Amino acid sequence: MGEQKKIRIIEVVPYNLQWVEKYQEEEKKISNIMPNEIVEIHHIGSTSIPNIYAKPVIDILIGVKDIEKVDKYNKEMEKLGYIAKGEHGILRRRFFLKGIYNRTHHVHIFQTEDLEIKRHLNFRDYMIAHPDEARNYEKLKRELAKEFRYDNEGYCNGKNSFIKDIDRKAEEWIKTNKQKQL
Repeated sequence: MGEQKKIRIIEVVPYNLQWVEKYQEEEKKISNIMPNEIVEIHHIGSTSIPNIYAKPVIDILIGVKDIEKVDKYNKEMEKLGYIAKGEHGILRRRFFLKGIYNRTHHVHIFQTEDLEIKRHLNFRDYMIAHPDEARNYEKLKRELAKEFRYDNEGYCNGKNSFIKDIDRKAEEWIKTNKQKQL
């Protein structure tokens, strides 16, 4: 028999309270690596939304003073088990992943004024404030995980229009809430 090819399996699992702890542990480690660059750090993605099924991958969003300086920390991030992927398809981002086939963390780093930070935070906050939308997202992800168990690209593409719709709703929701506060 030939060598078995390893592939990443798409799995969506019930909410786990340990995800918050895992985020906090990693936040401390990363903050110690680049304390002079980090302006803000957040838990994002589905594991940051209470009580919904998610892929058990902790997404961390970091805003830094200067995105160009992040590359000099690649070796220290590697010591924590991360793989530096550069922009990885999104301009002005630095992306790190931990684990290839058994992925545990993603780190998305942008310069503080980048609109991607606001978009991610708006999405998370909107989903937390709208549990029915979060459950719809969970349902979609569970269906896609069954359909695209061995196809991460198919899984991500399947979520794309839902995410764009939520991004639009979240932006309106944020604007409405800000106007109410004035």
